Amino acid sequence: MPFGLVVSTLYGDDADIRAVGSGNIGATNVVRVYGWRLGGWVVAFDAGKGLVPVLLARLLWPELGLWWPGLVALWCFGAHCFPAYLEFNGGKGVATGAGGLLALSPWVTVPAVGVWVTMLAATGRSSVAALTSVVSVVALAWFVHPEVLPIVGLFGVGVFLTHATNIRRLVRGEEKQVVRPVRWSRGGDEAVPSAEQILAQGPGGGAVAPAPWRDDDDPLP
Repeated sequence: MPFGLVVSTLYGDDADIRAVGSGNIGATNVVRVYGWRLGGWVVAFDAGKGLVPVLLARLLWPELGLWWPGLVALWCFGAHCFPAYLEFNGGKGVATGAGGLLALSPWVTVPAVGVWVTMLAATGRSSVAALTSVVSVVALAWFVHPEVLPIVGLFGVGVFLTHATNIRRLVRGEEKQVVRPVRWSRGGDEAVPSAEQILAQGPGGGAVAPAPWRDDDDPLP
């Protein structure tokens, strides 16, 4: 179920999400075009379609261990990235894969989600957040839960492959931001308004029109 296309078609405007922004149906492009108002729902739905099937696989066939729910997680990831009824042009699979891994190994996935949120806030680029979180989830699986490392490793390879064009744009310095990065500290002197700019501001901080009786060319008294 391509939730990015479904949600943007039902609740967005007349634009086809496949023809605007990056042309991708994933949550990142929905956020880029419509903001978090719709993009947040797409993230939740995409994560859910990885989370729910893997949870069901674990609950219904516990005797099969981790290999069966792991296979289900990879299947959900692949089906999201390459949907047959959209000519195999799907999303990048980060949210769906994260949902599947959350059901498979939450103590590995939750810290990686924290890395994703931090990197998105710091850089504003979803691709950077996705790639760094994938590296972190592989490292965490190596040290914390080695049993899921083969599944996590395959997921990581898949994410890097679906982000191949993003990686090329990052190398060229052409990758665009999805959100404005958080400013962790005050900017330089150019970000600080001068005394004249402060005096020219109105009560709410915005610019005010000059008095009608005063000529702009006249010096200040």
